[in-house]
Amino acid sequence: MTPSKILVTGGAGFVGSHACVALISAGFLPVVLDTLVNSDPRSLERVGRICGVQPQLVRGDVRDAAVLDRVFAEHGVDAVLHLAGLKAVSRSVSDPLGYYDVNVAGSLALARAMERAGVRTLVFSSSATVYGDIPRSPIRESASYAAVNPYGRSKVMVERMLADLSRSDPRWGIACLRFFNPIGAHESGLLGEHPQGPPDNLVPYVSQVAVGERGHVVVHGNDYETHDGTGVRDYVHVMDVAEGHVAALRYANIHRGLLTVNLGTGRGASVLDVIAAFERACGHRIAVHIGPRRPGDAPAYWADVQHAQDRLGWRALRSLDQMCADSWRWQLANPRGFDAPVPDFPLHTADGTAPAALPHSLPLGQEHG
Repeated sequence: MTPSKILVTGGAGFVGSHACVALISAGFLPVVLDTLVNSDPRSLERVGRICGVQPQLVRGDVRDAAVLDRVFAEHGVDAVLHLAGLKAVSRSVSDPLGYYDVNVAGSLALARAMERAGVRTLVFSSSATVYGDIPRSPIRESASYAAVNPYGRSKVMVERMLADLSRSDPRWGIACLRFFNPIGAHESGLLGEHPQGPPDNLVPYVSQVAVGERGHVVVHGNDYETHDGTGVRDYVHVMDVAEGHVAALRYANIHRGLLTVNLGTGRGASVLDVIAAFERACGHRIAVHIGPRRPGDAPAYWADVQHAQDRLGWRALRSLDQMCADSWRWQLANPRGFDAPVPDFPLHTADGTAPAALPHSLPLGQEHG
């Protein structure tokens, strides 16, 4: 049987490129649509090195109806993973219209193009930011929307639009994935996060301090009501998130209607926990400066993941230590990200052992044409 082709919007980005690895490993053929504004096409070359199959790339904007129609017509796409969008919370505050344009209008344009093409299986990458500063954890999917910034509110808008769409037309199968804090890198060392400019996220910043590119990590607040005073989040390995997308795709291919699930580990780790795990990975101390709290930062939140386990048969398999070890392997092999020469494959860990093999994918399920 010919493998199903899956359109991956934003597929050259951090989560998207790892989702391509997971798709190929599960027997699908990804077709990537990406503007490459905040991503790099060399990520897909690395996917090809890992998998032996390089995803097809269409450079284009998810808001462009003509480009979308051409992709569906020329590539015979069976389903869509929608990861395209802007994601920096701080920049969403200074440019809300830009975020609503790309994230909301882009999702609307995609849904309309899918309707025209008769493709009605969609996995949408949402975010735990839809919950806002919820006071209690673990957070269940039944929690009310309380997004506190334009980025989070743009995700809420798309979720509501997709809920309305699924109620209006029972032919749609839609999964909304609210993932928490994806970190790590592919265990080969060939694929990881490639920040353009100063990193917005904790682990890439810690990586740059560990390798000597930056002097210290600023920890924003150590007086929260947590076990060590620093903020607690649910960090989840990017490959677990990628495999969650494949599990959701299988589900949405078979079940009509809308499913919303959290993707996380179900456990919280503090900023200092992450730094300690990274020190174990790199083998030396990482300089830390304590700074003031940032306005709006919640003390702690992590996911309730039972719904994903029950409905998708998915759970996060990789530990915090593995997340940091994989991030460190990526940083060592690619000190300038994709600007560095492609490292030999496979790479080895600091203790001289080869990276463990990828966990086997679940068997292919029934697919809809």
